[in-house]
Amino acid sequence: MDDREIIQLFYERSELAIIALKKKYENILFSVSYHILNNRLDAEESVNDVYLAAWNTIPPQNPDPLLTYFIRMIRNISIKRYHKNSAIKRNSSYDIALSELENSLADIESVEEKYEVKELARAISDFLDITDKKTGGFL
Repeated sequence: MDDREIIQLFYERSELAIIALKKKYENILFSVSYHILNNRLDAEESVNDVYLAAWNTIPPQNPDPLLTYFIRMIRNISIKRYHKNSAIKRNSSYDIALSELENSLADIESVEEKYEVKELARAISDFLDITDKKTGGFL
């Protein structure tokens, strides 16, 4: 089935459009997504998100060429998912070290203690920044 026929099926709101899209482009879409995410399940979910996005955007969009349109969609969806996944893991190597320090810090009751805690946090942050620069991100 050629691209014009697939677009026509979308305009007719036929579910055959998704089936035709899947049959023609699923391997390419999965490959692009997998190379960005390096995770099979996330790549499969991203491909499914493209099918939904295609259903919601065609019509009114009339993409030509169709493959380029879907490659752009899968790329954007996969990059967003990558950033979401990596944001969850951000600074996780320091979480354990900081959680161990929580018990040794006293309850904040005075201005002096608030200042000391703030300075301690700054010193720890500076130390971690220096260590991170020296080791290239590895402790």
